[in-house]
Order: sequence, then structure tokens, then C-alpha cells
Amino acid sequence: MINNVVLVGRLTKDPDLRYTSNGTGVATFTLAVNRNFTNQSGEREADFINCVIWRKPAETLANYARKGTLLGVTGRIQTRSYDNQQGQRVYVTEVVADNFQLLESRNASDQRRTTDSGSGSNNTYNSNSSSGFGNNNSNQTQSSQPSGMPNFDRDNSDPFGNSSIDISDDDLPF
Repeated sequence: MINNVVLVGRLTKDPDLRYTSNGTGVATFTLAVNRNFTNQSGEREADFINCVIWRKPAETLANYARKGTLLGVTGRIQTRSYDNQQGQRVYVTEVVADNFQLLESRNASDQRRTTDSGSGSNNTYNSNSSSGFGNNNSNQTQSSQPSGMPNFDRDNSDPFGNSSIDISDDDLPF
């Protein structure tokens, strides 16, 4: 059976981080995901999808994502039920996130924060990872990255820009 979900949307509010009785972190959040079409009046509608993420990635999400953050989520759909205080059976369908990715650069989110609110980065966090962060590089720029966050800045320089490759006809396989 296949139960995979991939979502890209914006957080509707700050993630809600809580801890279970044994100390396991769990964050709940709602993603607003635009539909691919417009309604009859020409407006684009959105679906509001409830999500939950566990352990270290939950703590990371709560620390680095804010209302309005553009977020990519992969996970699975889960249904559960419980009895509320009135004794009624309540059914819940939600996405259990395996990992997430902040899809905005820090500069873009800081610029958006001046008009809206939110933050972001280009980092992926996997709940199946034991550390949640991967390897930290010693050449991080502390002023541009928060403490504990790996530096994922892209090197856009051309590695072959200053060199030439000489290939003779004898080197070609055809």
C-alpha cells in the first residue's frame, strides 16, 4: 500500500510545540495550500491542512518557522478518533510529517517579515535522522546562520570556469 503526501504551503500560525509525558516533542501546525485552479469569481482558493511532526524535527520547526513561512512537507495521511468531553466521537484526519523543508531564503523571509511576519531558510529536517541536523561544517558564517544551524549557502561559481580540458580524437570512444 502507498500512503505518501507532499505539500507546499504557508503556515497559518506559529507551530504549537508540546511534549508528551515521556518528553517526546510534538508540533502541530496548519498549512495553507493553494489550489491549482480559480473559482467562478476568478479567485484562488486554499486548503487548510492539519499536520503533526514528532521528536527533534518538531523542535526545529517550532524554533525556525513562523506564521507565513513557506514550507515543504512530506509524510503520510493518518486518521484517528477520540471521545470529546461531551462523549461524542470525534474523527481527525491529519498529515504526519516525516520531514520538512523551509523553502525561502533567510533574506526573502526577512524582507517579507517587514511587511508580514515569518522566517525561513533552505534546510531540510528529517524525523528519521538521529541528530536532526546532519553534519555541521566548521566554516559556517555565524552572523548569517543561527547557532546550531548548518550553512547551506550555495556556491554558484563555475568549477570549470578558469580551466580548459584538452581532449584528442584518440580519447573519444567513438
